[in-house]
Amino acid sequence: MNEQGNGHFLTDVQELRRRAREHIHEGAITAGYQADRETVVKLLNDALATEIVCVLRYKRHYFMAQGLESEAVGKEFLAHADEEQQHADQIAQRIVQLGGAPDLDPAGLATRSHSEYVEGTTLVDMIKEDLIAERVAIDSYREIVLYIGEKDPTTRRIMESVLAKEEEHAEDMVSLLVRFDPTSKSPTVSKKH
Repeated sequence: MNEQGNGHFLTDVQELRRRAREHIHEGAITAGYQADRETVVKLLNDALATEIVCVLRYKRHYFMAQGLESEAVGKEFLAHADEEQQHADQIAQRIVQLGGAPDLDPAGLATRSHSEYVEGTTLVDMIKEDLIAERVAIDSYREIVLYIGEKDPTTRRIMESVLAKEEEHAEDMVSLLVRFDPTSKSPTVSKKH
């Protein structure tokens, strides 16, 4: 591509067509792809494992929630499990687009996952474990987004979207924790003087 002084880009269409035909077997990955595909696929497979572990933990919490308020909290757990499954599907699809294979081998899910599978025994314990897992996902996904940068805009947007949802999940869990655990404090916003 050639940059013109007025901010417009002119593309050699004939060159684009030639390159598209030359590497047709690479599907969506064109010569303009700048990231290290092998590393991105590994990062995505780790994120996929994290999402699957989160699905399993939220599902367990959905079924195990007991107590007076358990129905409402259980519905929240189930909604989060469904959203985590959607994230897993998006990530797996992107892995395939990058020429990789989604690693769904159950034997390695727990070791590849960034978050842990901790069951929790009480409703408050379950909420805490889900909040911890969301916080782990938030930090690890933020690192993935920063690592990818401008080298793979599609993967970056997918992970930014998943990251935003994980932040919503964390906020949901904080609200539940404050509601059900009298020893928990509401999050505070520091004031700048």
